[in-house]
Amino acid sequence: MAELARIRTPLLDIAYEHSGPAAGIPVILLHGFPYDIRGYDDAVALINDAGFRTIVPYLRGYGPTRFLSKDTIRSGQQGALGQDLLDFMDALRIGKAVVAGYDWGGRAACVVSALWPERVRGLVSCTGYNIQDLTKALMPVAPEQEARQWYQYYFHTERGRNGLVQNRAGISKLLWKMWSPSWNFDEATFARSALSFDNEDFVDVVVHSYMHRTASVAGDPRYDFVEERLSAQPKISVPTIVLHGADDGVGPVKGSENHGRYFTGPYERRVIADAGHNVPQEKPQEFADAVLQLCKTASA
Repeated sequence: MAELARIRTPLLDIAYEHSGPAAGIPVILLHGFPYDIRGYDDAVALINDAGFRTIVPYLRGYGPTRFLSKDTIRSGQQGALGQDLLDFMDALRIGKAVVAGYDWGGRAACVVSALWPERVRGLVSCTGYNIQDLTKALMPVAPEQEARQWYQYYFHTERGRNGLVQNRAGISKLLWKMWSPSWNFDEATFARSALSFDNEDFVDVVVHSYMHRTASVAGDPRYDFVEERLSAQPKISVPTIVLHGADDGVGPVKGSENHGRYFTGPYERRVIADAGHNVPQEKPQEFADAVLQLCKTASA
């Protein structure tokens, strides 16, 4: 059974679930927007059964995780997410771990793998290299992709912020359906994750995340150095397995076809049939298989 625990980092009181053998190689699993740690339940069981330890934190702005100070900028920028993961590992005294994630969580995992590779045994990243190239923040992409990102531009407006405040569950459920068209989740499954969106900082963190990536709002200055390093699109040298859902409705599968150029270590890309954006929850066996391959290699 997973246990809920809390740990303090310099900025956050992070809630997380942990399970599996305490002496096993730690695997940190990171969720995205608009999801939460419940998306990993089935994969966690498979990883634990194979003898490895899992640690699944609620990201900033989700569930029971809280900021320590009311004065901290409720940033959702990639530098913040990456630093949060590093601080979390430091607080738990985890020297090295296998890190895995999708969406925001995949971005955090990629950031730490790129900038602090000595802390990572292996990386599972859904949809590929997730570090944003903010030097191109003002450059439009293909119209079809701009249309898929409608929610990001909606959140740039006061109307969109109000929509997220008043109907965060409705918007999130719509995104689940659009991004994973072949996933027939039920109401109970969605409701278990939707509880995490009631966090008092959820809206501020989400809005900042999507405005920052288009250079529409400044970032938190404490992450300037991290963002400067990320602007160089650093290569990732740790062993990596990329998983991409064949039916991903926000990040089409062709998007990661050429991402191998960002990885200089052992690298493999797997397209997961009948899966959309939320691979760990839609296809837990395939996700766990990738994690376990890296764990077994690390322990060999």
